[in-house]
Amino acid sequence: MKYVFLSLFLAISVVCHAQGISSALPTQAAVPGGVAIVEIPGQKAVARAFYNKQRVMLVSQDERQLALVGIPLSAKPGEHHLQVEERKGERFSIAFSVAAKTYREQHLSISNERQVNPNPADLERISRESQEMNAAFSTWTEPEMAVTHFAVPTAGIKSDSFGFRRFFNEQPRSPHSGMDIAAPEGTPIIAPAGGTIVATGNYFFNGNTIILDHGHGLITLYCHMNEIDVAVGQQVEAGEQIGKVGQTGRVTGPHLHWSVNLNNVRVDPALFIN
Repeated sequence: MKYVFLSLFLAISVVCHAQGISSALPTQAAVPGGVAIVEIPGQKAVARAFYNKQRVMLVSQDERQLALVGIPLSAKPGEHHLQVEERKGERFSIAFSVAAKTYREQHLSISNERQVNPNPADLERISRESQEMNAAFSTWTEPEMAVTHFAVPTAGIKSDSFGFRRFFNEQPRSPHSGMDIAAPEGTPIIAPAGGTIVATGNYFFNGNTIILDHGHGLITLYCHMNEIDVAVGQQVEAGEQIGKVGQTGRVTGPHLHWSVNLNNVRVDPALFIN
């Protein structure tokens, strides 16, 4: 029965993308860790837009030009600004408001003490891996069609732990920057939309990892896999298997950690799915 359900899940995911459901906009949530949808006023022909010096995705809908802005978890409530550049070279600023949001705490027990307090050699490895991942997250490509909506990448139980203030063995760590989907080891993981594989590796905290570029500053991350089925540079289609669920890296059990990055900011993946 489990495999029948999984096959049906994968088939539905592919059909939804074939019908163009990925053209739907993400849910707007102008809060830390959310997405602000900012309309470009008038009939200006905008070439590029930036937020916090990071280039922002621009899409057209109903004869309007919209900027999809990822807001960092560290953002302060209040007025923020989008810097816009017209095709003729003129520049102007658009103000938008970010509201406050309080995230809950999450306390986890990790049996491997090095995964909580890495030794000097581990820290050197972590630094090197962070540079590799940051370079991948900074990728900017411009495919003809912008992806703005995702299928769920694996069949399992989705948590709402994005943004949680995390404590490992009662020691505070960075907020949780993705969605955890609990599933048995070996459960297939699919590409939630088409794109290009820009990085793979076995990382200290993330375990077996894939980074997938969907274009226009939208990049997804898949962690803790027990199997990687793709290679750097490979083009993948929506619904194509890219790996399998595992429990590598810093984990408390088998699951997929799925992160969505918009203009190099980690945002809540739930905003991009139904």
